[in-house]
Amino acid sequence: MPRTIGIVPARMASSRFPGKPLHPILGRPMLEHCFERARLFDGWDDICVATCDTEIREFCDQKEYPVVMTSDTHVRALDRVAEAMGVGDAPAEDDDIIVAVQADEPLLNPEDIRAVVQPLRSGQGHVEGTILAIPIVDETVFRDPNSVKIIHDLSGRVLYTSRSPVPHCTSFDPSLGAKRIGGIFGFRRSFLTWFTNTDPSPLEINEACDSNRICDNGRHQHIAEIPYRPFFSVDSPQDVAVVEAAMPQDSLSGKY
Repeated sequence: MPRTIGIVPARMASSRFPGKPLHPILGRPMLEHCFERARLFDGWDDICVATCDTEIREFCDQKEYPVVMTSDTHVRALDRVAEAMGVGDAPAEDDDIIVAVQADEPLLNPEDIRAVVQPLRSGQGHVEGTILAIPIVDETVFRDPNSVKIIHDLSGRVLYTSRSPVPHCTSFDPSLGAKRIGGIFGFRRSFLTWFTNTDPSPLEINEACDSNRICDNGRHQHIAEIPYRPFFSVDSPQDVAVVEAAMPQDSLSGKY
């Protein structure tokens, strides 16, 4: 029977925020917030951290988090996830569901993971991969190049992702229906294997977004949309204060 495996890729060498996974947020390393929240999802067969850094491995050992050491040559988080997806003792199956949970999403919720996993579990064989989609209700987020926007068709297939403010509008309004990527991605094992063995594509390189490798090659992720709520990624040191201000009001505050 296919398994559901969660992998939290983390590395210290972030170009915009070195040491980000272990940076404290309300006194606890960001990776701790992400991992503790992720493992509140009740559908895992296995969950682990994937890293190439001794500091992160030592932290995981202290917390008794399962950790897989990976190559230090990976540039993309999904390549690190692909290397680590053999975690556990059960035989690998092509239909195993591999979920990448980014280590810079300290406000993630287990329901976000459920949204990403459900289409892959539902028997819809045409769904090879999913991507968390968050409604954009604020023009600042819409214009922010750190916020990767999603264009999808009427069936939810991702057509394109961009750091530009898309879809085009002369005046932003939440009713535009713009969405951005949240840092949780689901793959069938066979699809992730194909992805990591495929060369980066032109749109992927131009937009600095892995998902465009999939679109460029005629394959698709599907959006896993969640209702709007504050969901702040940490891309730079300045984002820490925003997350710390939001976290006490979050529904999981004090539950891990």
